[in-house]
Amino acid sequence: MLPGLWTVTVLSVVNGVMALVSYIANNTFPQPLSESEEARYLEQLSKGNEHARNVLTERNLRLVAHIVKKFDSTGEDVDDLISIGTIGLIKAINTFKPDKGTRLATYAARCIENEILMHLRFIKKVKAEVSLYDPIGVDKEGNEISLIDILGTDPEVVADTVESAFEKKRLLEKVHKLNRREKRVLEMRFGLGATARKTQREIARTLGISRSYVSRIEKRALTKLIKEFNMEGCQ
Repeated sequence: MLPGLWTVTVLSVVNGVMALVSYIANNTFPQPLSESEEARYLEQLSKGNEHARNVLTERNLRLVAHIVKKFDSTGEDVDDLISIGTIGLIKAINTFKPDKGTRLATYAARCIENEILMHLRFIKKVKAEVSLYDPIGVDKEGNEISLIDILGTDPEVVADTVESAFEKKRLLEKVHKLNRREKRVLEMRFGLGATARKTQREIARTLGISRSYVSRIEKRALTKLIKEFNMEGCQ
């Protein structure tokens, strides 16, 4: 995604989520656009009018709230689902083609639901695949070593336990390959470097995100680390 479009999308999502939370709290939503109003704003959006994008987003937030309710039984954080659903709405607005003969709301509903379903499938896959106890190799005595054996361990203990094959330097090298947020979450979660260990809730407060989002970042980062170790072992 182009940097400019990415910025617009992020800002649209943030504004959309804030507006949606406010509407849900007050149980009031703006009325959907009429067919003629929708056509007018879509035409303005095609010419790069960002106000039109905001109006189209805000007037369709009711859809996000409605569809999110369908996933109440999943146990996922509602705020996360709202964010994911809003991303689906933004994608729908950005990719909608009026000449296809479909109303924006119909197209957006499918995009919102698909975005949430993809998110839930990803979470389910991560939960099934990632374990701190997955083996990543063996130590000098032939004993299996898992990620939990080296994450958050004192550097001297690591050196004594895994010597050259699994020393902390190699772990940190792999951690540095993660993106900035994944790296930061693991550093705080497992006390890497000079960072004190924190709970997911503490990390969430520090980063200003939800606890369940921290959990997803952590699991995604661990998946990458496990794959890195597994790939190394096959070389």
